[in-house]
Parts: sequence; C-alpha cells; structure tokens
Amino acid sequence: MAKYFFTSESVTEGHPDKVCDQVSDAILDAMLEKDPQSHVACEVTATTGMIHVMGEISTECYVDIPAVVRDVVCGIGYNNPDAGFNGNTCAVLTSIDMQSPDIAMGVNESYEVKNGATDENDQIGAGDQGMMFGYACDETPELMPLAISLAHKLAKQLAKVRKDGTLPYLRPDGKTQVTIEYEDDKPVRVDTVVVSTQHNESVSLMQIREDMVKYVIQPIIPADMLDAKTRCFINPTGRFVIGGPVGDSGLTGRKIIVDTYGGYGRHGGGAFSGKDPTKVDRSAAYAARYVAKNLVAAGVAKKCEVQLAYAIGVAHPVSIMVETFGTSSFDKDVLADAVSKVFDLRPTAIIRDLGLRAPIYRQLAAYGHMGREELGVAWEKTDKVDELKKVLGL
Repeated sequence: MAKYFFTSESVTEGHPDKVCDQVSDAILDAMLEKDPQSHVACEVTATTGMIHVMGEISTECYVDIPAVVRDVVCGIGYNNPDAGFNGNTCAVLTSIDMQSPDIAMGVNESYEVKNGATDENDQIGAGDQGMMFGYACDETPELMPLAISLAHKLAKQLAKVRKDGTLPYLRPDGKTQVTIEYEDDKPVRVDTVVVSTQHNESVSLMQIREDMVKYVIQPIIPADMLDAKTRCFINPTGRFVIGGPVGDSGLTGRKIIVDTYGGYGRHGGGAFSGKDPTKVDRSAAYAARYVAKNLVAAGVAKKCEVQLAYAIGVAHPVSIMVETFGTSSFDKDVLADAVSKVFDLRPTAIIRDLGLRAPIYRQLAAYGHMGREELGVAWEKTDKVDELKKVLGL
C-alpha cells in the first residue's frame, strides 16, 4: 500500500498575524454594518506597543477605528501588561485613503454593462484579476482535509482552556501542527502533534507538557488515531514567555494557508481579511469552496479542487476548472460545464447568494475561513447537491 505523510498547521487568535487579520475584519464588519456598500481594503501591522491601520476605504459611514482596534486586541487577551501587549495603552496609527477611482470604475460598472448588458448580475465587475481555488474532500464530516481540521481544533482548544480558566498561566499566542499518515490515500493515524503555547514565567515546562496532553491534545485528537508511535512536541524550545506582537511583528494576510486548506489544496495567493466582497480574492475563494463542497457532497468525487479566474472589471469568470484527482467518473470539462449551469459565479451573484454584505468576517479571521459549519456561513451549505445530480444525470 502507498504510504505518505501530510502536515498542516494552525495558529491561535493571539498570534501576531492573526491579531492583524482580526483587526482588519473587525473594521470591515463595522463599516458593512453601517454601510453595506462600503469598499474596504484594510491592512494592519502590529509590533511592540503599536498597531498601524492602513489601506483604501470608500464609505458613507463613520467608524471609530482606534476603538475597534482596542476592542479586538483586548478581547483576544492582550489587555494588561502581563500579557506583553496591551490594547488599552498601545499606540494606534491610521493611514487611510479612498479607493482608487481607476479600480472603482471597473467594479461599480462592469465590462459587460459598458458593452450593453442589462442583466442585474452583470453589474459589478471583479475587483481584481487573479485565480482562486476551492477544495473539499471526504476525510471529515465538514469535508475538509483532516490535518488542518485537527490543527484548527487544537488551536481553538488552546484558546478555550486559557479563557475559561482551566489553564490560567497560558497567554494568547500559540501554534499547533498535525502530521497525518496516509495509506492508499486514506488517513490512518496521527503521526506527530506539535503544540507551542505562550505562558507566564512561573509555570514549569513539565507542567505545561502534562497539561497540553491532558487538556488540549487528548480531548481533540480521536483516540483511535493515536498509537504508541505518535510523537508529541510541546514547546520544544523549552520556553515561550515573550510572544504576540512583542515577540514578532504581525501583518494582515500572512497566514493564507492557515486560512484555507493547510496546503492540501492549491492557493491563488490572495489574502482574505480586510477586503470587502467585491474583491474576488475573498468572495470567489468562498464561492470555489461552495462549489467543491457541493460536488463532494453529491458523491461526484471523493476529492475536488475548483479553480476560478477573473479579469479586473469583468463580471464573468474567464475560466472554471474542476480537478478530482482520479476520484470521479466524470471528465473535467463535463464537471466544469455542470458547475457553470448550477452556480452563478459573477461577483454580484456570489455576494447575494452567499450573503457577503453582512458583518460576518471577524469571526472567520481566526481558525480558518473554510469548514466553519458552526458559524452558519453560506459557502459551507450543501444545498446545490440535487441540482448538480440532475444536471449530471445522477
């Protein structure tokens, strides 16, 4: 039997890059809540004692950006000097300009409309060129790869036991990593678990390692996936007191693989956080996940990767590709044709069908944008299964 290993990582909400992602999306949410037509491209950097918000924003509303920043940072747990970074006292700088009119002219009125199209779904042009990927597989109930699913759950568990007081010595920064062993393309066991967690100075390394196994790893990793050969590396450097923006600078959009499929599926390169849904980097990536998940849920394939590509200012995607890695009886062109018949992948339709003008983004900015069924986001629904089966003759 063919055997291989695959590894994915996640990070906690206190990781400096994730702090920036959450601030960017909280600002986006605040603007969409007051003005759903806001055009937002908001990026954040964080370093010792300072957060800098920058970008291009066009909106009809006012948002107190420093107040949003402080609310997010304090809510994560950086709310006192002991945590190393304090949202109550850190400096907050803002450098905001309006969206470029050269971009706006293509977004607000698409190439199709300029050439006489009257369909309301042709109204908005893609906010940029580029390619976006969506992925789904049958390894987990939420149709996500197992390694990234477990890594996210471990990271969320780290935050849970910190916030509920189970392990009060923990601090917000942390990372997790899971290596899965595959045989004949099926996950059979967890080979390695890595947990690195920020902590206060008073706790011993031995105590941290015992607690991580008891309160984080064992409650999350299925017992039948662990065996005597499974390796656990917990704070392998031996110390992790300095963390967050003090230990490492943070930047919006630097965890794109954590945000998607843990490297198991391809990535077009565009980040999500801080971008309103006219930016297809975000909205089309959600749409591609929606398509891929419905194809797997319909039994069309065990694995499915969907690529969409756009030209700036043009509503219709310039290409649709479906790859099933030899797990489907249908040819790629047949599946791509079925997708084009069942899903409207123009930005106006994506935004409407997936409810992307709503303030839903801050909750997605940590622990992944895909597979988040617990949040009720529309791209995780499998409501197109029957239509796909009908078109494909199943």
